Amino acid sequence: MPVILGLRTFLAVAVVTLGTLVSLLMNGDAQTALVVLVSGIAGVLVASGGAEDAPPAAIPSPPPPAPQQDFPIAAVIEAIAEPLLVIANHHVEAANSGARELLGQHILGEDVRVAIRHPAAAERLMDPQDGVNGRPIHLVGLGTREQRWEMRIRNLDDGRRVVHLINRTGSYAAERMRVDFVANASHELRTPLASLLGYVETLSEDAGDDPETRARFLKIMFGEARRMQRLIEDLISLSRIEAEKYRAPNQSIELGALIGQVCDELAGSPRAADLVTQIADVPPVRGDAAQLSQLLHNVIGNAMKYGREGSPVTISLVPESELMTRLTVTDEGEGIAQQHLPRLTERFYRVDSGRSRSLGGTGLGLAIVKHVVERHRGRLEISSLLGKGTTVNILLPLQPVS
Repeated sequence: MPVILGLRTFLAVAVVTLGTLVSLLMNGDAQTALVVLVSGIAGVLVASGGAEDAPPAAIPSPPPPAPQQDFPIAAVIEAIAEPLLVIANHHVEAANSGARELLGQHILGEDVRVAIRHPAAAERLMDPQDGVNGRPIHLVGLGTREQRWEMRIRNLDDGRRVVHLINRTGSYAAERMRVDFVANASHELRTPLASLLGYVETLSEDAGDDPETRARFLKIMFGEARRMQRLIEDLISLSRIEAEKYRAPNQSIELGALIGQVCDELAGSPRAADLVTQIADVPPVRGDAAQLSQLLHNVIGNAMKYGREGSPVTISLVPESELMTRLTVTDEGEGIAQQHLPRLTERFYRVDSGRSRSLGGTGLGLAIVKHVVERHRGRLEISSLLGKGTTVNILLPLQPVS
């Protein structure tokens, strides 16, 4: 079997040979040089032992990965909270609990057009190419009339399809509120502005020469300008409170003293004599003094505006628990119908628009109260009985004892 020299062995032999030639040239003794050459080559071969000429040992390859466990698809989609369906041959093969709660427990095995009873959804579900690009479709009225859903379809390699339903009701409601807010704010500002412009135009003509007419018009213009000022101030306050809603206030506020201060500030109003306070000895609350003062002005002011003249407006402050205190403001007015109560804290929502505007309301007072309570990590409750009056309860957290 022929011996094949490795690279390093070959280089070593070459070095030995070169050294022998140098020795021969220097000494001139050929016999000695030959002995040196043979001895050197033999030593190199013995030292190497052919080990380096053998092919390197193969590096052991890592063991193959364990085969992935084949989970049932129903178990996989059950871990997803949003409604999810798997469709095979236009029938519901699997559906998670979210889908069954939305569409009904009976949908397994049904035709998908029967399971998702929506004309727009049926058209898309029957199109085999619809799940290629995953274009969403918006479904109105699926589940309940007010709900808005987004449906996405994905095709799987085995021919099955995954239908994903995403609840967009919250974002739709937020967008609707934003649009309504802009429209209402524009209307509320445009109305007094149009009145101001009309009176200015009238005063610039002959009517401005009559002192009595001029004084009457200027009084109306001043009232409209103040109305715009209150609206703009409330809009700024609402924006500021919303911007700070995630930063909890940390001042220590004596709420009883603050209630007394607000009542003193309202002393000049027509119904100031009707205010009745029942203030218990409660620990300080954790809050923002300016925002709590605004909350008190709005809640007490509303009770004074809408309560019957001569009837008491009661303001009480009592401990609720070791962690909370309860502020209650009660009037004996006409009351509010039950269907209006859930919407009272919406911006610009009014039970009686004409009366509210005539009393100087901007439609933002209770919206500001709601956001102040939320920022203080409290709770707001409004109850009312027609012919009896309205009660506003506000729970606020106490300042922790350090």
